[in-house]
Parts: sequence; structure tokens; C-alpha cells
Amino acid sequence: MKHNSTKHRILLVLLSVALLASGWLGITGFTLLVALIPLLIISENLSDSKRDFWRMFGWATLTFMLWSASTVWWVWNATPLGPLAAGLVGTFYNLCGFMLYHYTSKRAPRALAYTILVTVWIATEWAYNSADVMTFPWLLLGHGFSGDSWAVQWYEYTGIFGGTLWVLASNIAIFEVLRTRTTTAKVRAGAIALLPILISVVLLLTYKPSERTTEISVIQPNVPCYKDEREASGKMNPTGDIIRLISQVPASSSFMLLPESALAYIPDVGSIDEAQMFFVEPMLDNMIRSNTPTKLITGASTTVRYGNTQATSTAHYYKGYGWYDRYNSALLVDNDGTVNDIYHKGKLVIGVEAVPMRKFFNYLEIDLGGITGQLGWGNEHKLFENNDVKIGPSICYEGLYGGYFSGFARNGAEVMALISNDGWWGNTTGHKRLFDFCRLRAIETRRAIARSANTGISGFISPTGSVIGDRLEWDEEGVLTAEVELRSDKTIYTIYGDWIARISTFVAVLTMLYYVAYRIRKRNHLVD
Repeated sequence: MKHNSTKHRILLVLLSVALLASGWLGITGFTLLVALIPLLIISENLSDSKRDFWRMFGWATLTFMLWSASTVWWVWNATPLGPLAAGLVGTFYNLCGFMLYHYTSKRAPRALAYTILVTVWIATEWAYNSADVMTFPWLLLGHGFSGDSWAVQWYEYTGIFGGTLWVLASNIAIFEVLRTRTTTAKVRAGAIALLPILISVVLLLTYKPSERTTEISVIQPNVPCYKDEREASGKMNPTGDIIRLISQVPASSSFMLLPESALAYIPDVGSIDEAQMFFVEPMLDNMIRSNTPTKLITGASTTVRYGNTQATSTAHYYKGYGWYDRYNSALLVDNDGTVNDIYHKGKLVIGVEAVPMRKFFNYLEIDLGGITGQLGWGNEHKLFENNDVKIGPSICYEGLYGGYFSGFARNGAEVMALISNDGWWGNTTGHKRLFDFCRLRAIETRRAIARSANTGISGFISPTGSVIGDRLEWDEEGVLTAEVELRSDKTIYTIYGDWIARISTFVAVLTMLYYVAYRIRKRNHLVD
């Protein structure tokens, strides 16, 4: 395991980047089980000196930045600042666990260093995932299995942090095989790498579908996001196209879904003032086919006015209009055009909907992509209902957050709707992974998901994470209808959320305290 030359270390870094990126490039996530071994080898061959600490810091930073650049470069299409910010923040969190491991592995028992690597890594992933504004949990290790959903059926117990734990434990176990070459190490590594897959296969084979079902239709109108693209395509006013697509929805569907921002592209509607919603209902009435039990779920930009009171920290002020919040919302519309209920998005996209350091960015008037500016935060997992069918109306970015997404199922959702607008990034891996992440959310909650995107990918996902029927891909227009399961049972993950992350954070603190005590005892010659 001697890899002391700069050339060897560069090759190890590139190997680690390729193995880390595979799951986000649509290849496979199984490479994650060995992806950190090249970095562990570099660390093993460096000393405990301050100089070698900073060398390891440099190699690790290069690895994590390249991993980010190779997988989230497409954010550039919406904002050039995005990939750099995501890379810097994500790399910082990754470095916390790895550099603490490198430092302690030279000064304490190896088992203690491994424990620090696992628990601190998971704790920092959780912190990144739980933040309000500075959060972009795209590269959490557990998300890397989004294309291998059959192998992680146990996410219904652990969520994606169980996947992160599997990745870290497997890397450590296989690295120990390379380091010690003992039979015990080989057996342990084989069990850690293979047993979760076996458990997943058993769960998949023994899964019992629900007998209760409902029919849902998803609509993909394929409206370009950017104004110049809409002008070029002749879709500045897509009302006629949307009405034509709605006419193709079967009368037997309980819900039909239009994507996020669907009404924002219709000139007569635009942003809806909730205090004057009755002005919008006649316009919606022209879009809805009456005399059917079908209800419409559609994305919309809504405004809530507060008068002379700044009711929230996100509120804006306009002279003569007063204080107000803008929301990214989902509307439930009856077949007579009446807006029956409204859900406000609770997880906002950093830089577009949630602006860090608002005064600084607003002063510079930086365009962070799409519909910009600080939006209001939704604070309720509201459910929509039709004929006793309860559906959770999740919006776009919320599909990245297992803990938040499961809140709909915890509140009683029997099936999930996810409306999205993925056109900001072009035909890249971005929209593909967003769809695949929904497959993990389906497993975690054991809820079927109907997904309507403005363009690519719309379709249906079963509670086991498999795709139901056909999908509407990038730059396609159409309507899909499917019969999906309704479930009321709650998974362990739905009930307890990110319990692995909470335990890891607690253990990480204890482990660091133990390390401090160990070093004090060693300094006093109380331990070898």
C-alpha cells in the first residue's frame, strides 16, 4: 500500500472522484462502497506531522471539489455561482469527518478514528441537510443509490443516512482487508458489503401491495422556463396547450397534476393574490373540465398581503401595497374552478427562492437563476383530499429531503404528488437525478408518487421505488395516467425520521470527548 509519489496520489484522487461520481452520473451507486479507499490509502502513507496534515487536506479538498464539479456542474445553466458555492460548502462538510479521521488515526487507536470518521461524516451530512438556507444535500452519500433502488429497500427503516452508514462502513471494512489481509477482515467486509443487499432483496420479494388504489393523471406541458426560449418556441401564452392536455385526462382520475409554476406562465394569471383569489377562479374555470370528479393540483406563484405590518422575516415592502410575502405554492382546484386549498413550499431552493445574505445579494442585484428573490417559507404539511383520498402536494426541491418529505405521510397522506419545474438546467443529469431521488422517497415512506414536471421527467413511482408504466422524458409533451397504490401504514422512517443521524451526532460528541480524555491519559503515561 505504498503510494508516496505525487503521481500515485493524483491517480488515487482521480480514482476516488470517478468512484464517488458514478451514482450521480446514472451509472451505479455500488462504486461508493469502495470510493473512499483511495483517500484512506493516501492518509495511511502520510505521517502525523503538521506538514502531512496539510498535504492530506489538499488531496481531500481536491477530491471532494472534483466530485462536486463532475456531478453538479449543470447548476451553471441557472447560475454560474451555484456550482462553486455547492462545491465549497459541500467540501467543507466532507472535510470535517475525513480530516478528523486523518488526525486521530495518527494519535489514537484505529477503531476510535474509524468511529470518528463515520459519526462525524453522518452528523455533518445531517447538519447540511437540516439547514434552512445554506443547504444543497445533493451529494449525501445515501443519495448515490437512487438508481439502484432495488438494493436499498431497507431505507423504509433508516432513510438515506442508513445508506451513508453502509458506504462508510464498507469502505473501512474493505480498507482493513487491504491493510491486514486477515481472514477475519475479509469475512467482515463481505458481510458489511453484501448483507444489506440480501436484506433488500428479501424486503422486495415479500412486499405486499395495497389493495386500495386510485387513478391519477400527470401533465407535462413542456413550456420553456426562460422568456427568450418561450418567445422562440411560440409558447409565451401556453393556456391553449394546457387546456388541450387537460382534455386528454380521463374522467375517472381522482387528481390531475400540472407542474410547479404552471400558472405563472399564463399572462392572465401570473402571481395570485390570495386575498383576491375569486378573481382567478373564472380564469381557472376555463381550464377545468367540469362534470367530472377530477380535481386539479397545479403549481402557482401566490402573494399574501400583511398591510402595514411586517409579519414575517421574509416579507417585502412596496409603497402603496404594503408588506407582503411571495410563495411558491400548490393549489387544489375543484372542477368548477374554485380554489379549494393552498399549500406553500417549505423547502426553498438556495439562491433562487432562499437568498443567503439577502442585503448583500439584493444590493448587487445578482440574478441567481429563474424566478429570483426571497420567498416565504411554508410551515405546514398540508394534505389535499378528493373522495376520501388524501394526497401530499410536495413541490420540486422538497423531494431532496427525506425527513421533510415523510412529514406528509406522517400527517396521513396515502399517496404523494410531486410537481416540479426542472427546465432551468437544460437537458443534463439534474432532472434525471431529481426523478431518481423520488424513488428513494417512495421507499422511505412506502408511498406511491405521481410526478408532474414542466419538462422531463414526469411519471409514476411505486412504493418500492420502481417506475410504473411509461415516463415523459425531456422535451416531451403529454399526459400519463396510472392506477397507484394508497397506503395508510407508516414506516419506521416515517415515524422516527433521521434517527441514525441523531444517534451519530450524539456518538460523535462522545467519541470526541473520549479522544480528548485518551490524549490526556496518554500524555500522563496512563495508556500505551
